[in-house]
Amino acid sequence: MIQFPVNLNLRERNAVIVGGGAVAARKCLLLMEAGARVTVIAPRLDPRLEELWREGRIICHARQYGEGDLADAFLAFAATDNPAVNLHVARDAAALGILVDITGAPEHGSFTTPAHFRRGDLLVAVSTGGKNPALAQSICNDLAQRFGPEYAETVAILGAVREKLLTVRSNRTYNKAVLRTLADADLPGLIRRGEYETIDRLLVTHAGPGFTLASLGTRTEDPA
Repeated sequence: MIQFPVNLNLRERNAVIVGGGAVAARKCLLLMEAGARVTVIAPRLDPRLEELWREGRIICHARQYGEGDLADAFLAFAATDNPAVNLHVARDAAALGILVDITGAPEHGSFTTPAHFRRGDLLVAVSTGGKNPALAQSICNDLAQRFGPEYAETVAILGAVREKLLTVRSNRTYNKAVLRTLADADLPGLIRRGEYETIDRLLVTHAGPGFTLASLGTRTEDPA
């Protein structure tokens, strides 16, 4: 099954999770991190879900899944240990045109959730199309060792440069060339070694006067 890679903007969108176990809890935390409004439907809840419910951070219906539960959903997750219930959710989602992830039976859903890790705004995802999530997680863990926290700072710097270039220069071809040059520079290595003065020189050389870490707001303290 060939799948299309996509990043979804879930901020303030409704997500429904059918199931209340450990898998449902993991999905819930990921959805909350993305800014979604989460509703969980399950007769029993994982302790993490119970705590979020008590804190008023998610909506919970402590019962079995029923007709109409997906009515306002942007996307849904079927994460129960009952294949028949999961298939019921899949059919309802398909009828309503709602994206759905089916735990244990990806062929019945419209998307799968890849293994992933974050470094600030950098998101690295690995998927086997539902064939072997354990392998995807193993590869993801290996990559996470390679891409450390310096990549979060790198992305923040490049993002700030891009925003300032859009403000001060309208030459899209020039801007792309500058961003490509900086992306090809070893900014993560320089950050890891604390060579912020070198980064400032790179920024001024390639982006122009006024492009420094301090002026971009990505570093306010004295690098020395």
